[in-house]
Amino acid sequence: MVVVESSRASTADARHAAAEYVSTACPGVDADAVVLVVSELVANATRHTSGWWRLRISAWEDVLIVDVDDRSEITPAIRRTSDLTGGGGLGLIMVQRLSDELEVLRRPGGKTVRARFPLHAKAPA
Repeated sequence: MVVVESSRASTADARHAAAEYVSTACPGVDADAVVLVVSELVANATRHTSGWWRLRISAWEDVLIVDVDDRSEITPAIRRTSDLTGGGGLGLIMVQRLSDELEVLRRPGGKTVRARFPLHAKAPA
């Protein structure tokens, strides 16, 4: 398991920790996709909440789980209208496409945004 917290690390540190964990613990997972998802989720927590975040990455049975906790109780707008002129709205759509599943878990004092990735590559259709 990897844990990175904003009080001791930057977004770049979170990306680096994700890349290192995936390459050593989960070689069947697309590390670039995980790093991009981590970058987006941490950026959202920094931009749209009080700025505090905690990244947790773990592998359980057949899934890699990326959790980003923050102190906001506001659920992110996963299906909002995208602004193609630079105003945003594309990040969580990208996270949904890169991961197997995206969910928001409410918890006391905030929320966790969770992305899941299969540990083994899917066979081509």
